[in-house]
Amino acid sequence: MSDAGRRGFLGTAAAALAGVALAPGIRLIDLAGARAPDEPASGKVRWGMLIDSSKCATGCTDCVSACATENGLQDTGRPKTDAQWIRKIDLKDLRSGRQHSAPVMCQHCANPPCVDVCPTGASFKRADGIVLVDRHTCIGCRYCVMACPYKARSFVHENLSAQKPEVPRGKGCVEGCTLCVHRVDKGGTPACVEACTSAGHGAMVFGDLNDPASPIAKRLKELPNRQLRADLRLDPGVRYSGV
Repeated sequence: MSDAGRRGFLGTAAAALAGVALAPGIRLIDLAGARAPDEPASGKVRWGMLIDSSKCATGCTDCVSACATENGLQDTGRPKTDAQWIRKIDLKDLRSGRQHSAPVMCQHCANPPCVDVCPTGASFKRADGIVLVDRHTCIGCRYCVMACPYKARSFVHENLSAQKPEVPRGKGCVEGCTLCVHRVDKGGTPACVEACTSAGHGAMVFGDLNDPASPIAKRLKELPNRQLRADLRLDPGVRYSGV
């Protein structure tokens, strides 16, 4: 191609790109695969979860195992550094002796402290209420780990292998429960909820908190429920019944 031809081609390409409005977080290199960007999350929806501790059996780890399998969380043999996006806790009322068992994960707060303290914006909340970490901008400072009152964030210490394509992770980054956003965006439910339902426990319900006709909204009206550390006024998207 002649110099004049090359200049003409570059001029045409520059003019075309000048009319392209890129959404925040979208890079030209990401568009090179000729795949249309996904539709943005809608603020009309707020995804949340209801956990009924009366149906959550002590010793059951179906939800924990499902999370690890879905997200490629591997057991390295070093518990202090192993990633665990969801964990089971046992509670006991010292006055009545009543015991409860319930899973705890990122609570996907409406006012997430992890987002407030992040110096790079790597911790962010989507319009639909799901709180995530952008591993490309996370510098591993772990301010969010210290800010989270639910101990729901973990730091990746190990080199990673055999990662899941839809759940990219990175050494030196902070991570936590994503509500299986890769499934939710395709109309599915989080792996922990699916496993709990498939096993017949029915202790976990997922859905749109803003939709009064959704199963989760109806259950929330039927069952007395609470938010963990409601006194902090973080407005978590995960609610608990029976605790």
